[in-house]
Amino acid sequence: MLDNLYRQVILDHYKNKKNFEELRGDGVLKVHYKNPTCGDVMNLYLKMDNGDINKAAFLGEGCSISMASASMMTELIKDKSLQEVANLRAAMENLIRQGKIPESIDLGDSLSLQDVHTLRARHNCALMTWQALDRILKDHQEYTNFL
Repeated sequence: MLDNLYRQVILDHYKNKKNFEELRGDGVLKVHYKNPTCGDVMNLYLKMDNGDINKAAFLGEGCSISMASASMMTELIKDKSLQEVANLRAAMENLIRQGKIPESIDLGDSLSLQDVHTLRARHNCALMTWQALDRILKDHQEYTNFL
C-alpha cells in the first residue's frame, strides 16, 4: 500500500512538475548539469536574497526519478537558509544512499524516493538535482560548512 502511494507521488511530480520554469533577473544563479551515468540534463535556477533561497526552479529532460526529485527539491528548499538547505542535502544523501529516514528533518515528498537506495544505478538520478545544487552553492560558505 505504501509503495503504491510513493509511486503515485513520484509519478505526480514527474507528470506535473513543480517550479518547471526558467528564472531570470538579479540574484538568480544558474547551473547546467548532466547526469554522468545516464544522460539526463537540467538547468537549475536559484533566486537568492540575503543569503537565503527565495525560489528554486529547473528545466530539463530525464527519467521519472530525476525529474520528480528535481520537482520535489525545488519545493523543499524555497524560503530556506543555506544552512537549512545543507541539512536537507545531507539528509537526502543518506536517504538515497542508505535508505535512512531522518528523524529531525522533514524531507516532504522526497521521502517517496526512499526505496531508490536499493537501486544503486538510480542513485545519481535521485541525487542529480542535489548535485547541481552543490555546484551552484560551492562558493557559499554558509552552505559548504554544513555539508
